Amino acid sequence: MNVLVTGHQGYIGSVLCPLLRAHGHTVIGLDTGYFDGCDFLEAPADVPTLRRDLRDLTAPDLDGVDSVVHLAALSNDPMGQLDPQLTDDINHRASVRLAELGRAAGAHRFIFSSSCSLYGAGNGAPLTEAAAFSPLSAYAQSKVDSERDIAALATATFSPVFLRNATAYGISPRLRVDLVLSNLVGWAMTTGQVRILSDGSPWRPLVHVRDIAAAILATLAAPRDAIHNQAFNVGRDRDNLQVRDIAALVRAAVPGATVAYAGSGEPDRRSYRVDFTKIHTQLPGFSPEWTAERGVREAYDAFRRARFDQTDFESRKYTRLKQLCYLREAGDLDTELRWVRRE
Repeated sequence: MNVLVTGHQGYIGSVLCPLLRAHGHTVIGLDTGYFDGCDFLEAPADVPTLRRDLRDLTAPDLDGVDSVVHLAALSNDPMGQLDPQLTDDINHRASVRLAELGRAAGAHRFIFSSSCSLYGAGNGAPLTEAAAFSPLSAYAQSKVDSERDIAALATATFSPVFLRNATAYGISPRLRVDLVLSNLVGWAMTTGQVRILSDGSPWRPLVHVRDIAAAILATLAAPRDAIHNQAFNVGRDRDNLQVRDIAALVRAAVPGATVAYAGSGEPDRRSYRVDFTKIHTQLPGFSPEWTAERGVREAYDAFRRARFDQTDFESRKYTRLKQLCYLREAGDLDTELRWVRRE
């Protein structure tokens, strides 16, 4: 199968592409290159690449594509607040246009990387895919809007699928330390403190980046009736954890680490538990392998191998907002995050 992976050099994409190729798929990548050079331990795999801004795609770019895996986005809440309109333009409008181009080109499956953050605030029972949305950020709102408008494009031959990922963790060639588990391990490794910026009570469902990739692989292979125009929460029930629980796992794994409440001590409104029954019972071939505890150990071991220090941890290389702000301030990107010049 010819698979177009957008954002293929990002955090998820750089893990996904080798997996797809190992299972016999032909991969074409699309990436604008915001994070070129931001490698951790190894560079992303080399695949045929369209060096293109998502907003500038044309119909010929999708010639011969059987399926689209759409990962590219301005990722996470701080990024979304940088410019809410820009987040809508890239994460929502350009995503819908990509789906329209894919459908017109004859692609039969469109896998949209969505997020459990669209549930927003839900401190009650674990939320199923039928739960109401309560987005608390421009990023989460862009996922709500994209799901709605892409779902409307479904036909008998074009199947959108919405994978609502829990909060990701895990080592990748394009590491991110602006995600909660790797962030807490990074603080513990470099300062000796597991720094919590809330009161520790918010719930966060977690999922390893390799299990996200496995869910995408399973979705590509699934019968149409199993996935057509459906949403799946991606994760596992046992990894619905409170931030204080994640911190305890980090403290246990990092010798000498202590937990420090470094913020205001107020609760974070973004708090939700998620029900993952559907993906485990209705997506053939999906069986997650990672737990948060194992992921903490993986991060600790990888940071030690890389001799990760506080300068590395606080650098722009592994924090999306810092990298994009750097490129704008350096004059490499304009205010709309379009390239003016490349390094």
